[in-house]
Amino acid sequence: MKRIYYDINLAERNSFGVEQLANTLVEFDNVADLREFFEEQRPEEWYVLGAGNNTLFTRDYKGVILTPVADGMTILSEDEESVELRVEAAHEWDALVEWSVERGLWGMENLSAIPSSVGAAPVQNIGAYGAEAKDVITVVEYFDTETLELCRLCNAECGFAYRESIFKHELRGRAIILAVEFKLHKMPRPNLGYGDVVGEVEKRGGATLRNIRDAICAIRQSKLPDPKVLGNAGSFFKNPVVERDVAERLLKLYPDMPHYAVPGDDSVVKLAAGWLIDRAGMKGRRSGAVGVHERQALVLVNHGGATGADVIAFAGEVCRAVADKFGVEIVPEVNIL
Repeated sequence: MKRIYYDINLAERNSFGVEQLANTLVEFDNVADLREFFEEQRPEEWYVLGAGNNTLFTRDYKGVILTPVADGMTILSEDEESVELRVEAAHEWDALVEWSVERGLWGMENLSAIPSSVGAAPVQNIGAYGAEAKDVITVVEYFDTETLELCRLCNAECGFAYRESIFKHELRGRAIILAVEFKLHKMPRPNLGYGDVVGEVEKRGGATLRNIRDAICAIRQSKLPDPKVLGNAGSFFKNPVVERDVAERLLKLYPDMPHYAVPGDDSVVKLAAGWLIDRAGMKGRRSGAVGVHERQALVLVNHGGATGADVIAFAGEVCRAVADKFGVEIVPEVNIL
């Protein structure tokens, strides 16, 4: 069953807490709801808003906001080595990670405490601590708003890359994700080669699923503000990927600069945007109601009353500071409307 709201304030539906209105907001349960709505209305402008953790509204939205509400989960198959499951779009991502850890299933633990819905995970190919959603996704099921058909893409068809997917490009404005299928593993396969994870896991007694999840949750909680307390969208900027000669030049100037290999492409290197922002003198900087978080330079925060335009203007200041100091361009990973 679909529910339709008009002239609705979106402040409670986006983690930045920005107050903007949507002309129409439709909550839907299934493909039949969507097919009926698109057959009857054929909206020219629409946007899928799940948990609202990666969206910044800069204006009242004149089109239709579509919000999935189905959050079920079904085990599709299980054998001695793995479990395959189907999870509907509105299911909370971290609840799914906790479910997998409780059942001894490996693959999602490094993605703990990421504020997201399952349906949003493939779009951004969410990632953290050396893992990405693409590592466990097998199929993405979506509604095609042009053909009004239910479609399925396997992992290899999704165009996954660092914070990228086909849903941000070829299928942008066309696909509405309804469910995602995953494959998780029963045999241990710890991934501890990123940041502070090894030390935090060792403090807890070694590389068990529970210890890895608890360690990553603790790291994130120590660095990232709770959006229920301080409006934010998590990491606001992507880590930039630069040509190898650019990275080598910077490393001569800044030997302590964090840098990471890009799997499958030796010609480029990934840098840490948070480190660049910090060294550019912007960590903890504030302009009016918007600022860079004092503990995590990747995060822009709304101290109360900021508009989307305020956030964008300040983000531009951060980008310019990094470009002026390092000659490196950083860009937002948040969806800006």
